[in-house]
Amino acid sequence: MKEHLKKLLSLSIPLVIGLGIIYYQFSTLTQNELDKIKVCFQKADYTFIFLSLIVALFGYWSRAYRWKYSLNHLGYKTKFHNDFFTVCVSYLVNLTIPRSGEITRAALLKKYEKVPFDKGFGTIVAERIVDLLVFLLFVILAFILQFEKLYAFLASKIPFEKIIILGISMSILGIIFILVWIYAEWKIIQKLKEKLAGLIEGMQSIYKMKDKWKYIFHSFFIWFSYLIMFYVTIYALPETSNLTFDIVIMGFIFGTLAVGFTNGGLGAYPLAVAMIFSIFGVSKDVGIAFGWLTWTSQTILTIFLGLLSYLFLPILNKK
Repeated sequence: MKEHLKKLLSLSIPLVIGLGIIYYQFSTLTQNELDKIKVCFQKADYTFIFLSLIVALFGYWSRAYRWKYSLNHLGYKTKFHNDFFTVCVSYLVNLTIPRSGEITRAALLKKYEKVPFDKGFGTIVAERIVDLLVFLLFVILAFILQFEKLYAFLASKIPFEKIIILGISMSILGIIFILVWIYAEWKIIQKLKEKLAGLIEGMQSIYKMKDKWKYIFHSFFIWFSYLIMFYVTIYALPETSNLTFDIVIMGFIFGTLAVGFTNGGLGAYPLAVAMIFSIFGVSKDVGIAFGWLTWTSQTILTIFLGLLSYLFLPILNKK
């Protein structure tokens, strides 16, 4: 009963948050702004939307291909179509319960390739660590490129004294966390240390991997394809087609962060992109329209590929 309730909450809470964000976003718009959003959807050049989906396919392919290197390192020679289809299904499942796709992916690999669940899941965890590190490089690059603009925006919203207080408070909290991490013997800290040790072990397995440089190349290529996918979409609307690449990176970063808050970024993704673009002079209605164009097209692709993969997996693996 508790497990059933836990699954229900895992599904419903992000969904409720997403629907709440959508309600908030559209309830704050005037009728004129709503009409402008409709016009944006009508006049959008969907050639660029379609092109962005093609770029996204390269990201799917690269993620599946990268997976083969870590599986080969463990001694498992898997069929590429099974790797690709399980990746597609995992993206689809992530639209229901955030991050549940990773479990599904490892379970499907066990079913169709006989790779033990724990080993398959371990390779996926290692992937997530690498993905996080690559994403952090994008974040650092974006903040370096837009430091002056972001600082000016924050300074206009938050008094300088509060920024100093916030900085000091964060530093103190950081020191406290380090001390607790080193010296505390609480069970939760010990469990976190065990988890971290497992993650480090996963990272070390990548270092020992025969094809580690190919693995690293695909790790960067995956995120590069995600960024280009987002960048291509700006040409779908005349109002966003003149955005510079550094501004696009900022929208991409905050949109990516928003995906984890709700089911596949429902509501949160368009709102985050619109808020960031507004800092750089894009009107509220255009920013919202762009966010929904990007999110909707990618979600449709995810659903289509996921359902198609779920259909083909049992067909192609008939004995």
